[in-house]
Amino acid sequence: MTVFVKRRGVPAPGSIPAALDIFRAEVRFYQEIAPVVGVRVPACYRAEATADGTVLELEDLSAWSEGADPVDLAALLAGLHRRWEDAAARRWPWLRPAGAAAELVGALYDRVWAGLASGADLPPRVRSLGDALTGRVEAVESAAASAGPWTLVHGDASTRNVRTSPDGVVALLDWEDASAGPGVTDLAWLLVSSVEPARWDEVIRAYRDAGGRSTGLEVALAPAAVQGLLTFADDPDDARLARLEAAADLCLH
Repeated sequence: MTVFVKRRGVPAPGSIPAALDIFRAEVRFYQEIAPVVGVRVPACYRAEATADGTVLELEDLSAWSEGADPVDLAALLAGLHRRWEDAAARRWPWLRPAGAAAELVGALYDRVWAGLASGADLPPRVRSLGDALTGRVEAVESAAASAGPWTLVHGDASTRNVRTSPDGVVALLDWEDASAGPGVTDLAWLLVSSVEPARWDEVIRAYRDAGGRSTGLEVALAPAAVQGLLTFADDPDDARLARLEAAADLCLH
């Protein structure tokens, strides 16, 4: 048996990881939530938090294929959200609430966008979206927190955090951003992070058909676009830009 070891130190005071306590949250996820979560996640052999940081010893899924068809992932997320609707925050009150650390995220976004807007060749709709979000990240995060019933949210449901087994089983990895909030925020980030715009309608339909609540998607897309623009600033490419244009089309009226 091979084991994947994930070690994290103590995050810097005042940083977003520290404010969200993301490393300790993932340890608690594997200790308390993973055994009953209802979707495939890596088996956990050790989950420990100490004064020096955290360590996870997890099932190694590196032999599985990276990613998944976004239609299958959307259906999986819908099932997760349906299972824990109106229950996750009560069962695990330590889960961070939707919109946590929005002030810090907003300050980071405003700094990054100022540089990106002045130095990058951006499509007009993306530039308009970026400008519209400046100084408003806390507001759009607050609006997204009311976009639907609260449930267990993965928080980073991009295809890079998914593995598919040879027989088609889809596993969700990387639970550092697990939180309590509207499930539609996972769908919004899946679209912005991973789905070519030509397939957005198909993926949204798959989420709905599997019982997910997609009302509030346009509201949830705004904070997803914030994260998408931050990601684009670090790693620009045309595919990310196309997805941000699609988000702008839905966010801007």
